[in-house]
Amino acid sequence: MRTIHAATLVRRAPGDEPVAGLAVLVSDDRIEAVGPLDELTQAYPQARVRRWAGTLGPALLHDGPLPPAPSPRERVHALFRVGVGAVSAADVADPELHAAAARNHVAVLDVARPPVLTPGGRADLAVFAGDGSCLATVVAGRLVHRRA
Repeated sequence: MRTIHAATLVRRAPGDEPVAGLAVLVSDDRIEAVGPLDELTQAYPQARVRRWAGTLGPALLHDGPLPPAPSPRERVHALFRVGVGAVSAADVADPELHAAAARNHVAVLDVARPPVLTPGGRADLAVFAGDGSCLATVVAGRLVHRRA
């Protein structure tokens, strides 16, 4: 199933200027296209469209120990609430924590790479409000966090 994620602004990579009118087409766990919302909705009329109020961009890479929580699952979910979709392998070396990250499709990276929205790349997205708080997180094409 395809989903088009559209937001007030879209930022392709950290540090880029956000652009209005763009959207991201996601198919399964991959980004299929990044382009104008109108073009994507015309080309894929059967796709589900999720509209977000905020700035959509790549999910973040968390560097450092995961936040404390009662269980490994809750430690991973704490990352989703701040827009994280990837962690360093060294930070999830504990087998239970690594398993929780894997079950939730968090990208576990041996080498850090800058997050970017690119066709063919993993569909790890995050939407941020003007105050910097995370409104939604998509990991491997799945919506894993949405602020109520």
